[in-house]
Amino acid sequence: MSMFCYQCQETARNEGCTVRGVCGKNAEVSALQDGLVWLLKGLSFYGAKARELGVANAESDLFVVEALFATITNANFDPERFVDLSKEALRFRDQMACWFEPAYQKKHGAAYAGALPAAATWKPAVGDLAEFVGQGAQVGVLADATLDADIRSLRELLIYGLKGMAAYADHAYVLGHQDDEVLAFMQAALAATLDDSLTVNDLVGWVLRAGQMGVKVMALLDAANTGAYGNPELTLVNLGVKPGPGILVSGHDLRDLEELLQQTEGKGINIYTHGEMLPANAYPGLKKYPHLAGNYGSSWWHQATEFEQFGGPILMTTNCIVPPKDSYKGRLFTTGMAGWPGAVHIPDRHPGQQKDFTPVIEKALLSDSPQALEEGTMPIGLAHATVLSLADKVVEAVKSGAIKRFVVMAGCDGRQKGRGYYSEVAEQLPEDTVILTAGCAKYRYNKLNLGNIGGIPRVLDAGQCNDSYSLVVVAQALAKAFGLDDINELPISYDIAWYEQKAVIVLLALLSLGVKHIRLGPTLPAFLSPNVVKVLVENFDIKPIATAEQDVAAIAVGQ
Repeated sequence: MSMFCYQCQETARNEGCTVRGVCGKNAEVSALQDGLVWLLKGLSFYGAKARELGVANAESDLFVVEALFATITNANFDPERFVDLSKEALRFRDQMACWFEPAYQKKHGAAYAGALPAAATWKPAVGDLAEFVGQGAQVGVLADATLDADIRSLRELLIYGLKGMAAYADHAYVLGHQDDEVLAFMQAALAATLDDSLTVNDLVGWVLRAGQMGVKVMALLDAANTGAYGNPELTLVNLGVKPGPGILVSGHDLRDLEELLQQTEGKGINIYTHGEMLPANAYPGLKKYPHLAGNYGSSWWHQATEFEQFGGPILMTTNCIVPPKDSYKGRLFTTGMAGWPGAVHIPDRHPGQQKDFTPVIEKALLSDSPQALEEGTMPIGLAHATVLSLADKVVEAVKSGAIKRFVVMAGCDGRQKGRGYYSEVAEQLPEDTVILTAGCAKYRYNKLNLGNIGGIPRVLDAGQCNDSYSLVVVAQALAKAFGLDDINELPISYDIAWYEQKAVIVLLALLSLGVKHIRLGPTLPAFLSPNVVKVLVENFDIKPIATAEQDVAAIAVGQ
């Protein structure tokens, strides 16, 4: 095989992509990503040991977060960017390594006599793309053919959770929020994947701790977003288009959107959100801009059609990028950790300054009005602050029997036909059921006319995938309102869709909170070995989805 990757739900045959990723990445990029993650493990080995000596490096802490973020599914396909990141990883690693030289250790009265892993010592001879590709091909998921299957499974589960955590930590960081405990855990956990002495039970412990840190990092990002832009408000977002040129913004980074809105004020350019940027329309600090014109299109996998029809420039702030058609490749811009070969990349902001979106703006001024896809409006902005403001109304509806059950249908959308299951479930759920959602999974049902219960919308959209935290806050508040000690005693069912690594950390976060009986689909992750699945089933009653009819019937009776 020329590559092996099974980090996303759409991996080939639900086993692993071995020639080219279903996402579109080639074997070269796959090897570069594997090599970068391996180098980050080496850097983290030193970082974790240095913390034991009381030494920390804020710059390298942030770099680990950003570089891990670059390797999540559909974020960055640019091989040259991965070469640059690998060189940076080596630079930071060698800075950290100097703290373990005998002179330093003698001075500080600390000594490290253990063996150093290869990821902490490898040095390139030339340092070109070919060498990094070659090294990456030797250190991928299947590099050690003798490794126990359950150890491999748990290591990969941990790494993929850390990738999702990195995405959320990076979004929080750009808004001025960080947590040293999270940063320290990420490096300690990466280093743990190099430790051959760790048992299955040890690694299960690391995975559960990752879930705890997942809750922490989602709370951090929630505080960052609401601190910067206010609590999301119930908002009817426009789905049509307005006359005049436009810029379409996709991804998850709210600060990028804010700076673009500021730089386009008074220029006659309308700004539209796409995909996971939809929730931005509900934040007071963003929707105050009159040229934030609404949302265009649907979830990420419709890009090929929707980006072509939009006609103007598209800014990808993060994942999910679909390999672009030639018809709009020249209008595609990337920023942050996103990247596509040949696309114009907007560089990172310098301290105290904004990113410079001039190339995107100039392209927009040469464009016509977007082609309309649909009309009307859609309610959004039902994050925890809004829902809790309706708490008395919700509790009364439950007590009166008007609301019989809540169903958490958060997570990801994707291309597989089997994901039609989630639309079918939404349509077939009894009318006394309320759907709690976050993430792009909502596009399977958020435009259905499901009505409301006593003025409470039957689809409560909390926002982006990281806003699954809002659903946890709501559930905990309901448990308190009903005097329940166990969140699992609430009339809430979980029917979660996953696609990439941010969904993995959300799942681990739910498990760390003791949530049980989660249905997970469309398929169980290929990186879970049979024994690891068994552990999850026995301890948390995780189960695969069945048919919509079967699952709706089970949900209706609390199963």
